[in-house]
Amino acid sequence: MNRVYIKTYGCQMNERDSEAVAAMLRGKGYSMVENESEADVILLNTCSVRDQAEQKAIGKAGHVTARKRKNPNLIVGIMGCMAQNRGDELIDRLPDLDLVVGTQKFHRVPEHLDAMIATMQGQGPRPESIVDLEEEAGSQNTIRSHVEDKRQVSAFVSIMQGCNMKCSYCIVPKTRGEERGRPMESILEEVRELAAKGTREVTLLGQIVNQYGVREFPFVEKKSPFVQLLEQVNEIDGIERIRFTSPHPVGFRKDLIDCYARLPKLCEYIHFPMQSGSNRILKAMRRPYTIEKFRSIIEQLREVRPDIYISTDIIVGFPGETEEDFELTRKHFEEIGFDMAYLFKYSVRPGTTAEPLGDPVATEVKEERNQKLLDILGKRSLTRNESLVGHIEEVLLEGPAKRGEGMFMGRTRGHRKVIVPASERLVGELVPVRINSATASTLMGELMLEGVEPAPTAYANSI
Repeated sequence: MNRVYIKTYGCQMNERDSEAVAAMLRGKGYSMVENESEADVILLNTCSVRDQAEQKAIGKAGHVTARKRKNPNLIVGIMGCMAQNRGDELIDRLPDLDLVVGTQKFHRVPEHLDAMIATMQGQGPRPESIVDLEEEAGSQNTIRSHVEDKRQVSAFVSIMQGCNMKCSYCIVPKTRGEERGRPMESILEEVRELAAKGTREVTLLGQIVNQYGVREFPFVEKKSPFVQLLEQVNEIDGIERIRFTSPHPVGFRKDLIDCYARLPKLCEYIHFPMQSGSNRILKAMRRPYTIEKFRSIIEQLREVRPDIYISTDIIVGFPGETEEDFELTRKHFEEIGFDMAYLFKYSVRPGTTAEPLGDPVATEVKEERNQKLLDILGKRSLTRNESLVGHIEEVLLEGPAKRGEGMFMGRTRGHRKVIVPASERLVGELVPVRINSATASTLMGELMLEGVEPAPTAYANSI
């Protein structure tokens, strides 16, 4: 009864939460499996930010709980944002569900499973479903465990939980609670431990990451707590690259902009959500900035780091979005020239302030607007990637590529994916790669190691 399979939906924070739960379970003697058919326990870590993500998770949960008719000892649990948002409703909808664990109770999963399994193994009747959703002080400090049985070349580090913003379309403040920052020294200790185990790159995670500690820790020499944290992570031996996600235009000050010029380990990449190019829609979304302010920050970033890569989030079809509003979004999206973007078609989220507005923009209109942005993005990304052909880029090799024998995948400092023929011994190393060809999403290249002959380049068709 100790084999666990975890399936994760949603963002990098959910991935990090799942990883921490897996590490905690391993510490309690559980084993993690890659195939759900081998599992005694199936946990779904869920997302509520988009309706599609919720529907996928609910569908999967229904499918898995149905399997319990053939295997009544199978334990099925739902964790994360959808669990927090829907709570007992999930038990009503899926009566065979065993466990519902909210976003502040991930660290309680091992003890809940222990109790449930002990009861099932002859020490009593099968327990009733467990629903654990209450807020818990200090929960932001519990997501720090990492896998012990393999090296993490690149690792996520959660520095805070929750969000104090009130974006009208967003359910995160309801599912994640108010902003709560971890002590800085605890974060630095975690990063040092990762570095000692061979991690070369860390991504600092927070819902509004640049707001880290603003209510809990002092500014020093006009530097925010987040900038102070970046400075100290930059000093940790073994860590070669630093990223963070996601910042907000609110609180994005000169001290953070200047970090891109003076911190050598901070990669020339930023994910910076725009959401809309219309000030009218931004106001309706309760995003407290103008498109002019947003663009000003980007201009300042490009002044200190001209080669910076920028990705963003856009929502099309927000209630009340007219053709004129979308045209402003299209215009700014194209003029800014994002290198990557997550494009979303608006969906109503229960419990948000936008819910009463309904979903008046027709699906086909959303599809058309979404496609227009995708077309712009594809051209921009291809042009930027093709500009790297013939150049030598520093690539951190992360592991084998999904396709192609002897092929490995890595990323540039600008977060572009690179496929290159290499060997297992180079995984986790920063290697020079000459870029030979490019698509909109992927670069193909060859190693340029001193004393090592480049591998044949006929591999490109295998990608």
